[in-house]
Amino acid sequence: MAELDYKEKFLIEKLFDMPTGYVMDFSNNSFQAFIYDNIKVNIYDDKYFYASGSKANRLRGFFTEEPSYKVGQLLSALLDYWHTKAIARENGFDFERDKNIYTECLKIAKKLKEEKIVDEIEVIKEIENDRDFSLLAKSIRESIDKNEPESALDRLHTYVMKFIRQLCENHKIEIKKEESLNAIFGKYVKFIVANDKIESKMTERILKYSIHVIEAFNDIRNNRSFAHDNQILNYSESVLIFNNVTNSIKFIETIEKTIEQENNIEQIETANWEDLPF
Repeated sequence: MAELDYKEKFLIEKLFDMPTGYVMDFSNNSFQAFIYDNIKVNIYDDKYFYASGSKANRLRGFFTEEPSYKVGQLLSALLDYWHTKAIARENGFDFERDKNIYTECLKIAKKLKEEKIVDEIEVIKEIENDRDFSLLAKSIRESIDKNEPESALDRLHTYVMKFIRQLCENHKIEIKKEESLNAIFGKYVKFIVANDKIESKMTERILKYSIHVIEAFNDIRNNRSFAHDNQILNYSESVLIFNNVTNSIKFIETIEKTIEQENNIEQIETANWEDLPF
């Protein structure tokens, strides 16, 4: 649900003439086509039915059902439409009269689009001297920036596979090329637990349960992503998967940072010991 307060809703509805039941000068067909062309959504889907089937109520239903970022995208497109009509002096559009409301609505759209759909997307990042990994990370982030997590599920799976494989190689954990993502992740979890990198039983259990979650990710990749000719998973569940995976990567990065710091301290202590004049 988009985060819109009473004032923001009032200004949007005022600018788009929504109290009439209409949305600007759109017909039913042009309204449907405009929204689909801009954000690939069918505004006449049943989930956007709100009070009645009017265009204004459909838009209100969209504001209620969709996250802030997606609402911000559509709002920006509708504002661009309004502005184009207003500067062309189309009937019913008055830029001089409504320019202050238009400016405020632009601020609302910008605010909505600043909300992240994936909290820890920054963990999907390039690795120096690994062009393939860097291109993969860039492609995934671009899909999230476009608010299209569904289209990046297969690439996210590939990213996690490469990420966990690299960790196993760094720690000399033996893995086989044909092993699945959940298998190699299980070996990594076993390694950090055996080496006392986890302090609580609860964290250990969460990580071990994550092995089963990762196993389910294999199925998503194979049967609900663009890896094959599949019916793509819906938006909301794709966002959930992205947030779960990126949060796990974020936690693993803290573990790896701790291991790196411990290794650095050990190297310093070893060097100091060897320098003693015996």
